[in-house]
Amino acid sequence: MQPSRDIDRLIEIMQALRQPETGCPWDIVQTFETIKPYTIEEAYEVADAIERNDMDDLCEELGDLLLQVVFHARIAEERGAFDFGSVVEAVTRKMIRRHPHVFERSDAQTPEAVKLQWDAIKQAEKRERKERRALRGLPEDPLRGHLGSVQRSFPALVEALKLQERAAKVGFDWSEPAPILDKIEEEIGELRAALAAGDQTAVADELGDLIFALVNIGRHVGADPEMALRGTNTKFRNRFSHIEDSLAANGESLEDATLERMEDLWQAAKQIERQLAK
Repeated sequence: MQPSRDIDRLIEIMQALRQPETGCPWDIVQTFETIKPYTIEEAYEVADAIERNDMDDLCEELGDLLLQVVFHARIAEERGAFDFGSVVEAVTRKMIRRHPHVFERSDAQTPEAVKLQWDAIKQAEKRERKERRALRGLPEDPLRGHLGSVQRSFPALVEALKLQERAAKVGFDWSEPAPILDKIEEEIGELRAALAAGDQTAVADELGDLIFALVNIGRHVGADPEMALRGTNTKFRNRFSHIEDSLAANGESLEDATLERMEDLWQAAKQIERQLAK
């Protein structure tokens, strides 16, 4: 078996790995559920490579993500549900249908018009999906309701953002950021009260409300909360690494350093960032 640029070779490799008698013992026992965490992890690793602008890693991580698609498709094929070709056919059909301004005749000539057209086509697809499931005797579509298209399996920040975006489509939204800031201050007050009362259930509840409101302000000012938090995570990593490296250079350790010493080094890291940004 040799490497290849042909997707068929990857499909053949996965088929060989899943062969009961001659395949890989680990791959053979996997199911949709057991590899689901890896699928999510690989998507995040793709995002990380993009953030770092690392094209070498991006190429590799996209391959790992593609492998997950092939893996799921192989398990489905073994169960007689669908195969990789079905996945490709479904997405190509969807892309052609949702882009009539490219593949057919359409009046959508602006990004805004294309978005409205896309939403209308998706609504038509949902109706057809519901009818198709009914004809097959499948249970009622679990994704019903206006918020039904927002998957519960999304990371919580992403789910919150998408719920707010869906609600905003029917006018359930603030018209400007200022009232959201008032809501954030209200939620902070409620969180303080819950902490003072020592009610852990209420603390968790109010913390969730506060985060949800913070997601909302991010949406209104055009700052994706997931990406904003990932950016902050990166800053935290870099500044903490500066603390660790500075301590090591002076023969000190993280374990022995005082909070005040680490805070001084943290501020020094921030100053370095400001100088580099100039």
